Amino acid sequence: MKHYGRKLTFTVIALLVLVTSITAVPIQAAVPSLQDIRVAMYLSLPGKYDQTIPAATFQSAQGMKLGVRLPEGVIDWLSIPGGEAVRIGLDDYKVKLMESKSFASAWAVYQYVIGAKGTASVTSVIKNGAPHYQVFEGAYLSSAEATAALARLHADTAMSALLQGFKPELHGPLRLETPPLGSKQAAQASAISYGAAGFDAYVAVRGAANGAAYSVMVGGAATQEELAKLQASAAKAPSGASLKPVDTSSSYMLIRPDYGNTANANASQELYMLPSGTMKAWLSPLGEAPIQLQERFNRTYRGSFELSAYNGKLAVVNELPFEQYLYSVVATEMYAAWPLEALKAQAVAARSYALNKGFGFGIAHVVDTTLSQAYYGTGVEKPSTTEAVEATKGEVALYNGKVIEAVFSSSAGGRTADAGDIWGNAIPYLQSVPSPDEASEANLYHWHRIVTPEGQIGYIREDLVRNTGMTTAAGSRILELTSSGTNLRRHPVIQESVPVITQLQQGARVIELERVMESNPMRWVRGPFTGEELLATVNARANPKLTTPIKSLAISAKGVSGRATELTVNGTKLGLPSSDSIRSALGVGGSLPSTLFQVEETGKVVVQGAEGQVSTKSDSSSKLYVMGADGKSAAYSGDYLYALNSEGEIRAATKDAAFAFSGTGNGHGVGLSQYGALGLAQQGYDYEYILKYYYKGITIAKE
Repeated sequence: MKHYGRKLTFTVIALLVLVTSITAVPIQAAVPSLQDIRVAMYLSLPGKYDQTIPAATFQSAQGMKLGVRLPEGVIDWLSIPGGEAVRIGLDDYKVKLMESKSFASAWAVYQYVIGAKGTASVTSVIKNGAPHYQVFEGAYLSSAEATAALARLHADTAMSALLQGFKPELHGPLRLETPPLGSKQAAQASAISYGAAGFDAYVAVRGAANGAAYSVMVGGAATQEELAKLQASAAKAPSGASLKPVDTSSSYMLIRPDYGNTANANASQELYMLPSGTMKAWLSPLGEAPIQLQERFNRTYRGSFELSAYNGKLAVVNELPFEQYLYSVVATEMYAAWPLEALKAQAVAARSYALNKGFGFGIAHVVDTTLSQAYYGTGVEKPSTTEAVEATKGEVALYNGKVIEAVFSSSAGGRTADAGDIWGNAIPYLQSVPSPDEASEANLYHWHRIVTPEGQIGYIREDLVRNTGMTTAAGSRILELTSSGTNLRRHPVIQESVPVITQLQQGARVIELERVMESNPMRWVRGPFTGEELLATVNARANPKLTTPIKSLAISAKGVSGRATELTVNGTKLGLPSSDSIRSALGVGGSLPSTLFQVEETGKVVVQGAEGQVSTKSDSSSKLYVMGADGKSAAYSGDYLYALNSEGEIRAATKDAAFAFSGTGNGHGVGLSQYGALGLAQQGYDYEYILKYYYKGITIAKE
């Protein structure tokens, strides 16, 4: 398509009719609507989404209300002062790793578990008038799970050395409880009294007519047998006869001091622990200030939070007005400085996508990541993106009267993908169309692919070198570094997740192999990756897994847009869940940006010998002999073999099998291209045209 910008100069009547129909006023029809949306921040949904934490930390500048959500409504139990942080977790099965009067000793154990990517918490109880610091590991659904973890932890000799003789034990949610006490202070005094008798005792809170009722919960048994022993022992303590077993199906919050965020024995945060039953805690703001969730990069969010046990893990769900949710989504998914018509197209697409999904995640409509659509809270909201949401309020895209799955991606790389080529099922409104995505290449640096005197190959940005005016015998430019500590990168773009090859110093001279544009959503370069590197990423997704090193890799089938839909490795078709999973299967240090790419086998060299004989070298198992000026030959042993073609271009062939990828586009490529929407908006098209261009046969309807 070569006429994106000719909206005002079309002369063909048929095209005029098309444009007229595309820019029609949105039809008024009954369409689905949503008052409030539920966004899962943390959730365990096996097979679909699994991002969990043992506890979540909240605060709000103007304070919060904490209570319980019941079918008949929300009941507030207590208030949290402005700026004060609270943590909320589950009262489940754990392993008590250590108890010590020394905070430093407990903290060392906690750090060990966290360093090993485990789950741990540090809390304290008062016993005999002094704090005893306790370290707990895990968040288990049952006593059996915790028992298995206990066996594993007993076998950890490095950790055992930190425990100072303490023997890890099970800790469960089966406890004894006092009758209601007059106040929180009275409950704290009672807990100290039980602690003086040697029991673990914690303040607890429940709902009451006046808001909250406090009590003390004693012990932490993992089985009914242990609970019976605890009750018999506690009965001998002062007031122990009044203790009754806690009904774990009831609604309560156990309150513990938590040191995980403070790392300071003199400063703790209150940890409210919910039973792993049906209780739903509800956290809402006292004023207009949003609520901050520390574990989500300290982002702040509109609306309220529901916390509960779901599939045995803590679920954190943000519930807020649907249109306000879109304020953040549009601002996260598209640059606020882009034209308003592009932002409006994104708003309608995001609204339609969320409505199409329904309760796609069990107890939530969507998640806050790009698995649904990115939602980063109030901190990203901008006046222009909010204006786009308000200007299209209630508008959705329909196909045959139903809200469409309005998928979108960053850049289609010049042409969108057909849904059938990516996910295996054709969708009438998700067809392949040309896309003007070149805007992402504006004002970018170029990068030089260079080789150092030590033979290392990588990329350096053009503003960090100067042309010396000299060339090699083959005509390649010799460049000089203009500053010290310049990173030689594997790809022509800054990627924090990819280690640099080396650092070069000012004055160092290097040889240019080629000059390329900085990798961007439209055009990109990745690799070369060795066969060993790719084997690990491929086997993480392939079925069956590869059992031999990767020697060859080729695209064996393409979709209508030119995207790879099938790969062969070592001559055999690679089994992957979907065409789109090709991106992650071939990504080292991160997925390939798209499946619209070409692959070069950089270790493959075709050599023509005497009398026209041709041989192919694909790795170091085949020797290549080079003859020098003196007529003597020797096996070439360098890491790279440099070949010069008739146009003066140099190819750096690798010693062993390796694979370089060059492509266009960023994302799955189906539906609306965000950079394509930018391109169309810059050419004067409105949001309705943009939407109907990318989603074929749709209508725009408003509630």
